[in-house]
Amino acid sequence: MKAMIAGLSLLLLSGCASDGQAPWSALANTASCGKLSSDEQLTLNLADDMANDGKLHASLANLQSLPDNQADVRLRKAKVYRLLGRSEAEPLYRSLLGSCLAAEAEHGLGQLAAAKSDNGLALTHLQRAARLAPTDEKIRNDLGVVYLNQLQMEDARFEFLTAMELKQSDSLAALNLVTLLIYQDDWSRAAELVSRFGLSPSQVTEAQARAEKLKTTGKPAPTVANQVAAVATTSLQ
Repeated sequence: MKAMIAGLSLLLLSGCASDGQAPWSALANTASCGKLSSDEQLTLNLADDMANDGKLHASLANLQSLPDNQADVRLRKAKVYRLLGRSEAEPLYRSLLGSCLAAEAEHGLGQLAAAKSDNGLALTHLQRAARLAPTDEKIRNDLGVVYLNQLQMEDARFEFLTAMELKQSDSLAALNLVTLLIYQDDWSRAAELVSRFGLSPSQVTEAQARAEKLKTTGKPAPTVANQVAAVATTSLQ
């Protein structure tokens, strides 16, 4: 299976599943939102921990031992496949549309589109995700990133501020807002934000470089929420 890296994250090429599961075309509308057994939940938690430690292949190996029809399992697989740059991610995300994890599915599809610099399609998916899960700070940040890529500054600012207020301990949206402020030559507000969130000199340098790139090419590639963190097993966040 071929893979390539582009822009904010790993993007995907066409291909077929190769992990012994059912054909991806048969996945649509089959996801179950039922609870996992205690042993299965422990395995899922272990897979989350491994993914958060950057051990994506080990995480996937554990996920492949769990029932593929479970929505939570399928979402974790989609995230890991996306970060590994494998084509299995998109059909897995699509199979979750209309399920209890529809917001996460739209979010993932938006991230895939953004990685391909297809901002129009990314915007469509991320706007849907935000409507389904309006308090998810990662979705609001990534929606802001797409608006920033399209130079829709007020919309981007709104989304970054929303993400920051939803999770004040997360500096991801703050870093992207600093990029926006530097792009607009609003150095005083950028400095205040840097101080308030305790951003490092290297982060400020990174934000400045992205702002300069935005000025010259219109493609800043700010930071997108790419964590493969644990998500709620029975409800949206």
